[in-house]
Amino acid sequence: MNEKVTLEELRLPQDLKKLSLSQCNALCKEIRNILISTVSKTGGHLASNLGVVELTMAIHRNFNSPEDKIVWDVGHQSYTHKILTGRLDSFSTLRQEGGISGFPKPEESPHDTFISGHSSTSVSVACGIAEAMKLQGKDNYAVAVIGDGAMTGGMFYEAINNCGRDKRSNLIVILNDNNMSISKSVGSLSKYLTSLRNTEKYLNTKRAVERGLGKIPLVGTSVAKGIKNVKDSVKSNILEQSTMFEDMGFIYLGPVNGHSLSELEEVFHMAKSYHQPVFIHIKTIKGKGYRPAEENPGEYHGISKFDIATGNPEVAAADSYSTVFGRELVKLADKDERICAITAAMKYGTGLQFFHFKYPERFYDVGIAEQHAVTFAGGLASMGMIPVFAVYSTFLQRSYDQLIHDVAIGKLHIVLGVDRAGIVGEDGETHQGLFDVPMLTSIPNTIIYSPSCYMEMKMCMRNAINEDTGLVAVRYPRGAEKVEFDQSDITIDWLFKQICKSETLIITYGRLYNEAYKAQKKLRKENINCDILKLTKIHPLDGELGEKIVKYKRVIFFEEAFGEGGISEKIGDILSELGYCGDYSRITADGFVKQASVKSCLEKLGLTSGKMVEYIKERCLSDAET
Repeated sequence: MNEKVTLEELRLPQDLKKLSLSQCNALCKEIRNILISTVSKTGGHLASNLGVVELTMAIHRNFNSPEDKIVWDVGHQSYTHKILTGRLDSFSTLRQEGGISGFPKPEESPHDTFISGHSSTSVSVACGIAEAMKLQGKDNYAVAVIGDGAMTGGMFYEAINNCGRDKRSNLIVILNDNNMSISKSVGSLSKYLTSLRNTEKYLNTKRAVERGLGKIPLVGTSVAKGIKNVKDSVKSNILEQSTMFEDMGFIYLGPVNGHSLSELEEVFHMAKSYHQPVFIHIKTIKGKGYRPAEENPGEYHGISKFDIATGNPEVAAADSYSTVFGRELVKLADKDERICAITAAMKYGTGLQFFHFKYPERFYDVGIAEQHAVTFAGGLASMGMIPVFAVYSTFLQRSYDQLIHDVAIGKLHIVLGVDRAGIVGEDGETHQGLFDVPMLTSIPNTIIYSPSCYMEMKMCMRNAINEDTGLVAVRYPRGAEKVEFDQSDITIDWLFKQICKSETLIITYGRLYNEAYKAQKKLRKENINCDILKLTKIHPLDGELGEKIVKYKRVIFFEEAFGEGGISEKIGDILSELGYCGDYSRITADGFVKQASVKSCLEKLGLTSGKMVEYIKERCLSDAET
């Protein structure tokens, strides 16, 4: 091949193995330019992807995907992987409707081994794949790529505790250690990894000696073997520790410079030769190659559109439900010293940075460990504290057992700030917040609020804090409020908005109330009158509601949540018990929702004001014909 090559000239990933290291380094620069240019237009996870360009290049040069299976933990750092596996031409569609996902998806490419969007799962997946390949008589490798932030999740330790037992496994775990999760890595594990990083001088010396001995004719190999026999003893004396991973049964290699292709290829070649579980410790710089991202990797972990030259977002960040939640929690904590705030490595994402600044002694970042966060909150609550755990809806799913066993059974009072509830848009199926309502309504001793605006959210938060007992959730969407309705008559319970005596009732809650309000106005112009029942405390439902709802000929529930187990289903059960003979229908999410803008997702689900108008007119016409 010519000395200078571009990605467009190559058959990827096959041709990567034919290139020189200098050619590959040039391609890495090209990839970084593509990443910055694309994410500046589409938004997405930038800093984490800039940090793994060389690592991804080295993986595809030394392993044979898709026969060798590469599992990306969380998956938001798989952009370079997508570019190098045949999706260069479609990369501009990243995270767009009808385009490629921002996370691995097997239906998108055979090189995407396993769908992922949540943390700490990769080693378990790769362990299962390695075992299956062994049972099937295959000699391929299973490679898990996990970040140091994901190692704060307990599932990682469950996995390595089991994986290291099998000495005949082609399992390779690569730790991408950039000393960062979404928020700065916290806890004892971070300190432990720091101690491992400090052994780099020893390991560099060891590799240099081994290379030098290998070049000595006749005696070099024998001497190298002799040194290898006493390696553990020497290592113990110099490092004064054995690594945790070796204690778990892994061969530990590293730390290695994750931006040096030569070092990466050397360590991968060594790892493949063992044919038993290997743990490779790679050091990278998050945001590598783009100064704003290097200087502030947390801000550039997940980012909206931004200006490349300045690094500034395209539009200045507006107020959001998250920031209003965070600021209001500080005000409540000013008056009640029992209030504590908990995050699972999402301090900035959930707006808890304000609480951390004002009350650091009552603020806890537990790392990516949602199960621990809930049970930890239960422990706090058992001692009379009022813990508030702010967490994305999609990540709350991971703590279902703890919510039941460690909180609800004991009627312990903890508050959940369920952020990103409902449709979140471009992050797609793994991140849409559609399952918290069915999940939480199945748990006894649970109260759920779903406010429709900032003012109502503050009311809900006060009520949640002041509840005497039990699990209380306040759920709210991503982004800023968009309100056209009159806020003077909002209430914490339920509210009928009547314009006149009507045969049709719309029921909804949360931000969809604004869509229902707009639909009501549009329908009135067409001489179709509807009343609206706006729910705020959506669970448990008021026992008097059923008697009021059955008076309507036609009842339509619009719900931004999964329908099975949702509030609309529970209303249907109530109506059935009351012998309701009218027309009851519900529009909800049905299954998983792919990536697209929030507006487009809601449109497809029939949950925008325009779609509400169409559906209500259709139901009215259908009734008239019958």
